[in-house]
Amino acid sequence: MTDLLNSLTRAVHGVVRSDAAEILRVDHDASHLTGHALAVVAPRDPDDVVALVRWAREHGVPLVPRGAGTSLDGESVPMAGGVVVDLSGWNRVMEILEDERLARVGPGTVNRDLQAALAPHGLFFPPNPGSWTVSTIGGHVGTNASGPRSFRYGPTRSWVRSLEAVLGTGERVGWGGRAAKRAVGPDLLSLFVGSEGTLGITTEVTVRLAPLPAIREALVVDLPDGGPLAPVAAALARARGTGLAAVEYLDRACAAELAGPQGFDHRRDGPLLLLEIEAEDLTEARARRERVGEVLRRVGVVTEPTVYDDADVLWTLRGRAGVALDERLGHRIREDVAVPLAAIDPLVVELERISALEHVPLYLFGHLGEGNLHPNYAVDPESSSGLRVRAAVLAASSALGGTISAEHGIGAIKAPFLEREIGTPGVEVLRALKRVCDPDGILNPGKLYPSPRE
Repeated sequence: MTDLLNSLTRAVHGVVRSDAAEILRVDHDASHLTGHALAVVAPRDPDDVVALVRWAREHGVPLVPRGAGTSLDGESVPMAGGVVVDLSGWNRVMEILEDERLARVGPGTVNRDLQAALAPHGLFFPPNPGSWTVSTIGGHVGTNASGPRSFRYGPTRSWVRSLEAVLGTGERVGWGGRAAKRAVGPDLLSLFVGSEGTLGITTEVTVRLAPLPAIREALVVDLPDGGPLAPVAAALARARGTGLAAVEYLDRACAAELAGPQGFDHRRDGPLLLLEIEAEDLTEARARRERVGEVLRRVGVVTEPTVYDDADVLWTLRGRAGVALDERLGHRIREDVAVPLAAIDPLVVELERISALEHVPLYLFGHLGEGNLHPNYAVDPESSSGLRVRAAVLAASSALGGTISAEHGIGAIKAPFLEREIGTPGVEVLRALKRVCDPDGILNPGKLYPSPRE
């Protein structure tokens, strides 16, 4: 082992660490999974990544790319051991092309830092996962992350114009480009987004940007307890003149966790609707707020909202939902499913049935406007009950025409369920792509789909 680490230190220019504290730091992410790394490497530059990949191929050592470690399905956990490639130091906004609405960034660039750099230019990067204050753009690309604003703007895939990466062969590639349109066969860039570090290690990303609205205000609306959710979601999704960028939901239990000490203000004990409205001036904001109120009253939601002048204040609070549940529940089932809007209420009924059947509490929140819900169950994910709960939740979403992952990715936790959704031919296509990009199976093995060696 000492000889292997010595050869790694000679192969790369970046810092190599194998002390217990550093290994402990990277052995887990935001999921319940734990691995054990041989070492952690912080590459200096793309050439260093090439050298690292070539060393890993020569010695048959797995490489696991990592940003902030906020992934929820084990994407950045070294399940097969090996070397963790720490890209968190690549937190750089290298260029902002204001006229083209583009920004070149390092994969370790933190979402919040990017937003701060863009604000003086009147621009912003729309994807905003709950972990946006710490999560990185490289991680967003790896899992095709989204967040509350995906109601209007869509997921990360919609906002990546190009990227540079090092494949598992040690070759550097660049996919996409600055041109706004491209028709050159199948979209290799889109295939790479969401690949969870299994095809290559991202070294640079060019993201698209949107004009920063003059006003981004948020509304907190009390919902009738036990009332149907699909009519609310559908009414807001089809309404015009609202300026809505986000339509979020918190059930009674989640709302209670964010009240009081967490600084979350709402008027009564019950479920909540969280909305973001964009506008160019106060008059337009007021008109759009009134329009939203009209739409909600038509579906039986009559309470006056609490208004946050700065939507990011609300989303930062909303992002604490996971932290609050971590503090109360510890390791638990944290799922990410989505169904057509018409199937939201049948899904909720099924989620509650699973809770009652297994005698485990359910905490439910998510992106209501897209039918994307995050059921959290207070049960050990590795217990027999936990395994049954996860399988039942994913089966329920699939049966209702939905998906097993809307924004968290597949990782190691949901890899066994992937074939049910994309079929055997789909898995074989992914495996063929993996064999071309990573013939030795060294890149993040055990994630998304089995590597060729497995």
